[in-house]
Amino acid sequence: MLKLKCLAIDDEPLALELLEDNIRQLSFLELAGKCSNAMEAMKIMQQQEIDLIFLDIQMPGLTGLQFIQSMKIRPLIILVTAYEKFALDGFNLDVVDYLVKPVALERFIKASNKALDIYRINHHLSIPKESVPEYFFINVDYKMLKVEFNDIVWVEGFKDYLKMHLKSSSSPLVVRMSMKNMEEQLPPLYFIRIHKSYILSKKAITAVRKNSVYIDSLELPVGDMYKEQVASFVKADIN
Repeated sequence: MLKLKCLAIDDEPLALELLEDNIRQLSFLELAGKCSNAMEAMKIMQQQEIDLIFLDIQMPGLTGLQFIQSMKIRPLIILVTAYEKFALDGFNLDVVDYLVKPVALERFIKASNKALDIYRINHHLSIPKESVPEYFFINVDYKMLKVEFNDIVWVEGFKDYLKMHLKSSSSPLVVRMSMKNMEEQLPPLYFIRIHKSYILSKKAITAVRKNSVYIDSLELPVGDMYKEQVASFVKADIN
């Protein structure tokens, strides 16, 4: 079974303990070491190969961002911090994800799964079919309706309701659900959120501009907080 060798780095003992506990709950993660600063981490990385680092930003000596910039060969990195203001800097350094403390377990799992998918792609490993769902069930008109991910083109949010635009239907499917809940249901391997009101199928995207994304002739705006995510998607697609 594939396991990612992980390093947890945080100068707060409690935060480090929580990271360790979360890592041990996922079967595809193996904790190779834990450190309170970047210098300790460097010593471990000289002794063994690390696949994934969970990294705090505000630390004594080298900050997390400075530590990333100092690396010649970078493992996958997930930033775990109490400060939202460094998110743009983090994504400019191609981190896998940016988690803001306190981190819910489901958010930690989502970020870790994203790292696992990227690792498999980078190492030309196939993604097991069972790990990538093909459909989900959603409550529509008092029944659980099966919707295949390949059928979804884009999702549009209206307060407590969503419109799911499907390939198989000329009219959208109206669902009572928040965008946050929908985003959690849709696998990030297939979908990308570009705005507080829009989630798109990656396969459906035909063109990207600085402030908008196209699905054929349909132009949808990119929200400021999602621009880095869209830029990363374009960069990954080019690579």
